[in-house]
Amino acid sequence: MFTLAQARHLVATLRPRVDELIRLRADLAELRADLAREGASPLGGRAEVKGLEARLHAVLDELHQHDIQVKGIAPVLLDFPGERDGRPVLWCWLEGDPDLNWYHRVECGFAGRRPVWPDSRSGRRSAGG
Repeated sequence: MFTLAQARHLVATLRPRVDELIRLRADLAELRADLAREGASPLGGRAEVKGLEARLHAVLDELHQHDIQVKGIAPVLLDFPGERDGRPVLWCWLEGDPDLNWYHRVECGFAGRRPVWPDSRSGRRSAGG
């Protein structure tokens, strides 16, 4: 379980690895598109596809080792199990977010996403643990 502060710290600490994941994802998409369309690519061939896939999976494995739930890679969506007001939640970071500013109840999924500040249910501010 993560407090909001711990989850935010981990997002900041692992940001270079997440940025690498985004670069790998983009390179892999371009390489696959070139190979499918033209049979060749300035990014390489089948060996480079396998190399990019291995590097991408290594980053995902590293995130999982920190108990981060990777819900998507296009866009990157990371959930951090936590608790808010005595209820299990997932602190939620989506690619493009400047910081971890969202959460949702575990059973509600992404559709139940709410901003951390202010508490959108009662108008009060809560540190979330």
